[in-house]
Amino acid sequence: MGRRHEVLDGAIEVLGTLGLRGLTHRAVDSTAGVPAGTTSNYFRSRAALVRGVVDRMVEEDLAFWAAFDGVEESTPGEVAERLAEFVRWSIGAGRVRGVARLNLFAAASVEPDLREPLRRGRRAVEEVGEKIGAAIGLGITESALVMDATDALITRQLAMPTDGYDPMPALLVLLTRLRRGSPIG
Repeated sequence: MGRRHEVLDGAIEVLGTLGLRGLTHRAVDSTAGVPAGTTSNYFRSRAALVRGVVDRMVEEDLAFWAAFDGVEESTPGEVAERLAEFVRWSIGAGRVRGVARLNLFAAASVEPDLREPLRRGRRAVEEVGEKIGAAIGLGITESALVMDATDALITRQLAMPTDGYDPMPALLVLLTRLRRGSPIG
């Protein structure tokens, strides 16, 4: 892992613990354990740093889904389990990253400059989601709905955690019914 990734991972840590207001070059240098000025050497402005964070998070999301082998032969249960694994990680070991992501989404609602990098990142992940969805008989709209539902499950558990939460039942119902075209509810 290069110094640039160290800086970006430090920035994600700052976003996930201190929020967007806490995202300063100095805070990232400290959190990443790099010499003072390193973050500003890689990212001259805060906006450039935020774009770098979004790109890094998308890169990590794509790596997670790239590891989902055999997508062409997947079942709804296998896809639901992989989604559940992502939710569990996002609210568990990856909690800080999950909070950082939420902080970016919240900030984009009032800072229009954040919207385009987030849209680009979302689109890259949607393309992978569409392939996975197509493998189990979902269309583009249904695949996007699954992504939105997954985001909602993560958001709810980050904001209002439930002990022993298991996303699998909800995800399996959603995928199964969307695949069959059954009403949800």
